[in-house]
Amino acid sequence: MKSSPSISILVVEDEKDIAELMALHLKREGYQVTVVEDGEAGLKALDQNEYQLLVLDWMLPHLSGVELCKKLRQNGNQIPVLMVTARAHTSDIVLGLEMGADDYLTKPFDLPVLLARVRALLRRAQGANETSENEMVLGGLKIDTDCYQVTCDGQLINLTASEFKLLAALLGGRGRVLTRDQLIEMVQGEGVSVIDRAIDTHVFGLRKKLGGCSDLIETIRGVGYRVRWELP
Repeated sequence: MKSSPSISILVVEDEKDIAELMALHLKREGYQVTVVEDGEAGLKALDQNEYQLLVLDWMLPHLSGVELCKKLRQNGNQIPVLMVTARAHTSDIVLGLEMGADDYLTKPFDLPVLLARVRALLRRAQGANETSENEMVLGGLKIDTDCYQVTCDGQLINLTASEFKLLAALLGGRGRVLTRDQLIEMVQGEGVSVIDRAIDTHVFGLRKKLGGCSDLIETIRGVGYRVRWELP
């Protein structure tokens, strides 16, 4: 199924062959595609036009992809960002995500994987627009942040303050990979103290309590966690 022609994607990639290949296949999917070759041009394009997705290389002239992403988030721009780069080390992936990327794809990549990641990010963004701030639903899992209630298939689940905040952060990410440091920052607060790898212990406890909904939380080895926002 082709996408709506109203969906515009900005590709920031300085390798001409790769940029042309991505643009060609994204256009075949029905997206409107704009390509620029350096970070400063990408930042300018985002200031002047509205896009629904940013496909971003890391190593760019003038302004790196990580710096561009950081500037966007500091300015409050929440456009979904798919970072596509040859930097495949775990520490690079963690840094890219912590600077604000929503997903990370390493080069060389398979085109079907690229297109699947693009579709998934766009669906997540659409879901974020349609879901109320105080209620999040994923499959049989439902969380109400006003009432501090969590249910799985209609059954009420009693969580600690740390577990509740952790689950809310994961669901609020809507499929984004969240690093341990990001989760610690989100979970910390009044009555809640989480340090270092203790986040793994909280995830373990949370999964036990979620029962039939526990498989919605995925471990991204060496990086962090996310929820399986794309259900079968």
